[in-house]
Amino acid sequence: MFEMTHGKIAAAQKVVIYGPEGVGKSTLAARFPKPLFIDTEGGTNKMDVARFPKPTSWEMLKNEVREAPKTGCKTIVIDTIDWAEKLCIATICDASQKKGIEDFGYGKGYVYEREEFGRFLDLLQSIVDGGVNVVLTAHAQIRKFEQPDELGAYDRWELKLGQKTGSQISPIVKEWADMVLFCNYKTHTVVTDKDGKKRKAQGGERVMYTSHNPCWDAKNRDGLPEILPLAYEPIAHIFGESPANNAPAPTPPPAPVQTPPPMPETLPPVQSEPTAPEIPDGIPKELADLMRQDNVSDYEIQFVVSQEGYCPPDMPISAYPPDFIKGWIIAQWDMVREKARAADLDGIPF
Repeated sequence: MFEMTHGKIAAAQKVVIYGPEGVGKSTLAARFPKPLFIDTEGGTNKMDVARFPKPTSWEMLKNEVREAPKTGCKTIVIDTIDWAEKLCIATICDASQKKGIEDFGYGKGYVYEREEFGRFLDLLQSIVDGGVNVVLTAHAQIRKFEQPDELGAYDRWELKLGQKTGSQISPIVKEWADMVLFCNYKTHTVVTDKDGKKRKAQGGERVMYTSHNPCWDAKNRDGLPEILPLAYEPIAHIFGESPANNAPAPTPPPAPVQTPPPMPETLPPVQSEPTAPEIPDGIPKELADLMRQDNVSDYEIQFVVSQEGYCPPDMPISAYPPDFIKGWIIAQWDMVREKARAADLDGIPF
């Protein structure tokens, strides 16, 4: 027997915010509940937000997504998803030693990317299922669009996920999202000169569109008006907040001064944080970032590589072929990391 329920179910939200550069996508995302940014392009450097280091590889990005809920954040912001796509493509190409996604032939590379990106969306879904909102920001692009039942073609705004990958990645991203918001500048009037030839747009109010239109992609499941001011307040109720709840908390009055208790004669031992491994020179930055992030030493990697039969255990990582580092170590980082953590290096000469 299955239990039947009624009514709305409170859940974390999956939001896509896209639009032309500079319109205010990141600023809007920063207003979401307790956001933590994973800044793939360095666009938040001048914003006062919490952020993880800029990911230098697809594996590092996925590791940061897994780690983010442990920080106590309520929203993970990936800014932007089209720059994250570049990391995805680089990993796929490196794993197969291809120079570009089209080198696979007959569109196979785009199929591999869609499968990998689908697994990434599954990872984000697990974050949402855990009660943390996920916001993906993206740039927009104008594409010529033609419907079979319409005469002529017209321009429309779409997610900028590559000219060719748009037909592969954009649909699954839009299907995954609960809300797709298209942000743009609203043109109020178009003025012509006395001869009726030169045209000049006037206006420039920033707005966000919430429903599908022949000229742009957008959607929502909360009955929002079709057009809203580009601000967090009109959608705050969807996240269980009133606009005031997201304002800075008032400064509490100073606490009364209390005399500290006497110090014990013997202090408890201090638990020190594990020190980050020292990264030797010559290791590529993408791999070095993963090693620091997961506290994996070069000796542990050398041990795993030697156990797999690729290189001698005393061969430094700087001497590994670059294609092997990208196509095997970084591409298979989850496996390498787990085997490195389980490695017993006692008595092994390096």
